[in-house]
Amino acid sequence: MAFIRVSSPHLHRPLSTRKVMQTVILATLPGLATLTWLFGWGSIINVLVASASGLLFEAIILKMRRRNPLPALKDNSALLTCVLLGIALPPLAPWWLVVTGTFVAIVIAKQLYGGLGNNPFNPAMAAYALLLISFPVEMTQWVTPASLLDNGISLGQSITAVFGSAVNVPDAFTMATPLDGFKHKGMLMADEYWRQSNFLPEKIWQAWATASIAFMLGGLYLLWKRIFTWHIPVAMLGTLTVLSLLFYGADASNYASPYVHLLSGATLFGAFFIATDPVTAATSNKGKIWFGIGIGVLIYVIRTWGSYPDAVAFSVLLMNFAAPFIDYYTQPRSFGHNKARKGIKNEK
Repeated sequence: MAFIRVSSPHLHRPLSTRKVMQTVILATLPGLATLTWLFGWGSIINVLVASASGLLFEAIILKMRRRNPLPALKDNSALLTCVLLGIALPPLAPWWLVVTGTFVAIVIAKQLYGGLGNNPFNPAMAAYALLLISFPVEMTQWVTPASLLDNGISLGQSITAVFGSAVNVPDAFTMATPLDGFKHKGMLMADEYWRQSNFLPEKIWQAWATASIAFMLGGLYLLWKRIFTWHIPVAMLGTLTVLSLLFYGADASNYASPYVHLLSGATLFGAFFIATDPVTAATSNKGKIWFGIGIGVLIYVIRTWGSYPDAVAFSVLLMNFAAPFIDYYTQPRSFGHNKARKGIKNEK
């Protein structure tokens, strides 16, 4: 029998950085389309403004670094960062807020560390966290679902709100998120809040759950395409589910249910599109599980006892800090060795 002798790598189709970024951007489209359908045109405007300004910042900073900007622009990494940031921001965020965020994400969080592959923190989440701390009012005004408005929000109204002044945004168009409403329910017990509050009618829950499921479908597509493995999303969502079940089961009057934690806010979007960033996440399979567990724990702790109602961005950034430590202690066993090389005792 004749054997075919070929050298590694044994890849049938090359998967370039550009192709990976394009695939992730494509996977965001169901969620982006759902946000537009439910909350108006603001998310698309955010993405367009962020993409235009982000690519411009990328070209300028690379020119300042005396590097050819075309290869970096063609790999779509800056475009993906801008798309993720635009989706994460409130739909009627003013244009200057979006531009400020893309400057932080591209120039400070990415290029000042050396560009793609060298940044220790997720650029989109670094920008989001800075904006949330610096501009809390603009960052916590979310759009009322179109199903609760008489005629929804038109494209012209969205453009006026984004590029005009704050006084041009009608109060009826904006609202707090379900997580924010639950965080500030005051002395009401949870069951009293759900029963008495006019702030959370069923249509609002349906809107947030639908958007979350749309992003989950995009994430499952990426999982099917093997852009990332299952370890981080499953560990993150599983940990958040277990913690919420434990506390909700012990005291349903004071703690939110798993349904609230999983299907509102940026939980599913963060699990599939943010936490799985290969540059800033842990690399080994065991490390990815611990990385996801850490994000899930931090999300629940910050949401329940912290000051911020969503906490996905802060949780991911904190675990970005821990990723090198996790990788160091979860190295897989090398072929031909009895044990994996890890820990202080193996420094010699």
